[in-house]
Amino acid sequence: MITREAIYHVPKGSYCYAYDENTMHIKLRTKKDDCDQVFLAYGDPYNWVTEEVDGKKENRWDKDEIPMEKVGTTQLYDYWFIAIQPERKRLRYGFLCKNATDCVFYGDNGIYEVENGQSADDTSEYIAFPYMNPVDIFQGPEWVKDTVWYQIFPERFCNGNKENDPEGALPWGSTEPTPNNFFGGDLEGIINKLDYLKDLGVTGVYFTPLFVSPSNHKYDTTDYMEIDPSFGTKEVLKKLIEEAHKRGIKVMLDAVYNHAGWTFGPWQDVLKNGEQSKYKDWFYINRFPLFPKGIDPFNLPAHGEGDYRDLGYDTFAYTPFMPKFNTENPEVRQYLLDVSTYYAKEFNIDAWRLDVANEISHDFWKDFRKAVKAVNPDLYIVGEVWHESSAWLRGDQFDSVMNYPLGNAIINFLAKGKIDAEEFGDRLVDQMHRYSENINEVMFNLLDSHDTPRLLTQCKNNKDTFKLAYVIQLSQMGSPCIYYGTEIGLDGEHDPGCRKCMIWDKEKQDRKIFKHMQTLLQLRKDYPAICRGSLHIMDTDAKKNVITYMKQYKGEKVYYLINNNSEKNTITLPQELVDQKVKDLYNGKDLSLDISLTLEAYGFKIIKL
Repeated sequence: MITREAIYHVPKGSYCYAYDENTMHIKLRTKKDDCDQVFLAYGDPYNWVTEEVDGKKENRWDKDEIPMEKVGTTQLYDYWFIAIQPERKRLRYGFLCKNATDCVFYGDNGIYEVENGQSADDTSEYIAFPYMNPVDIFQGPEWVKDTVWYQIFPERFCNGNKENDPEGALPWGSTEPTPNNFFGGDLEGIINKLDYLKDLGVTGVYFTPLFVSPSNHKYDTTDYMEIDPSFGTKEVLKKLIEEAHKRGIKVMLDAVYNHAGWTFGPWQDVLKNGEQSKYKDWFYINRFPLFPKGIDPFNLPAHGEGDYRDLGYDTFAYTPFMPKFNTENPEVRQYLLDVSTYYAKEFNIDAWRLDVANEISHDFWKDFRKAVKAVNPDLYIVGEVWHESSAWLRGDQFDSVMNYPLGNAIINFLAKGKIDAEEFGDRLVDQMHRYSENINEVMFNLLDSHDTPRLLTQCKNNKDTFKLAYVIQLSQMGSPCIYYGTEIGLDGEHDPGCRKCMIWDKEKQDRKIFKHMQTLLQLRKDYPAICRGSLHIMDTDAKKNVITYMKQYKGEKVYYLINNNSEKNTITLPQELVDQKVKDLYNGKDLSLDISLTLEAYGFKIIKL
């Protein structure tokens, strides 16, 4: 019997959506191995035909039934998919789920058994997709689908102009990073290294905040309309963007709209004038005085050490130095939108990354999208959301979020050993079906950042598993990001350890890792199936900890065989590869396959027929 309660579908969401102006994608989830076949029963709700039955003319709804394809399987579920093109861009649909002993129909009124395997004739039993309105179709920028990002923490990347070094700046890399020290990284240093980035193969750079701020990380903004003097000037930023664009490199800036910095002018006015401040409604203030008795706001311990849970205002986390903006205030909203459109207009940036985006109202982000897309419809919007993000990815707010769930799955499989190959395969399948395909195509995928330990450290300095992580990450649909220094073996614990100075002495760089990354990035450019193809899990073996999957795009297929094991393993090949001649894309060699293939410890193959 088919398990009724396992059947799952949500209309007008990631399970049914307009992929483009002509094509609709429809998905269904059922219990694993429960259904032998699933059919989509569908038709135009207004398309009725007249037939003669027993000498009488009767009107009948003209519907059709077509088989859906099983495109993914986990330990719990099967996923079914079909793409159709409704002639009049409207649809009523339902699902016929069949096995050898049972047949059920799933529609607008739930699930029920059907006789003779026939779907209902009453259109009210079918789920409605009233019309594929073009304005409702999610459209991420096309260029993002092929972009590889490189995240730069400007203070630690390269010092190109010692004359603008902040007071007390230390010699480059002379000591470990701390929350308070400076080394003089700046925009001119980045300009000097653009050819290095182009040679690596990246096509986008994402900068952590550049605006005026007293800290080295700049997430506590003092002035949103000015570039921090230790980084350079607006003229230098314009030059940087122009030079990047000449090399085919896009530029993403980072904005902090959840909270301001302690030295932000309006906040300083609130501290000085209290309830009389004209800016008091710019922030979420719950009471005056702002601080418990005995605390002097103008003499707080460095970085707010101590217990600040009893503040009279809302903050980022419990950090008193980062007061939370009231983005429902019209003045605040207009100020932040003006900042956003200013840099889009005057500097020709290509993207915004939005800090702590999930703690700001959806209403604000809807206005934000309208404002920046009016300046540049192709501008890419990435929200910092670390969890399930459907609420922000409905086409009216962000184009993408930082895909930490995918990164965590890769890390838990390869670096931490928390999940085996079978569960990892499940995570990949679940991730693929969590969002619509047009969202997955522009998802911002990363393995580490300024907010996490560096990947090599998480891999316990095992460079083999480290390399495997990038084999997998760079084979996924979406727009991957590499944290600066990853490509030459930079390690580091959580902040501040992950923010150390970039190493520019080639003798101290791991050039084998650089070559590995360079090769993988080139493969993404050479084979569209790698960066744009749909994912198909071919086999997983929890005991051996091996996984085989295939990427497919417009008839091109590329196969990945991964051995996450300290011992060599023999993998049984998918039937379509048995006794075939293939090309090993990673090293460019031709191979003749048998029925199996042996992979070295932590080995991999990327092959194409």
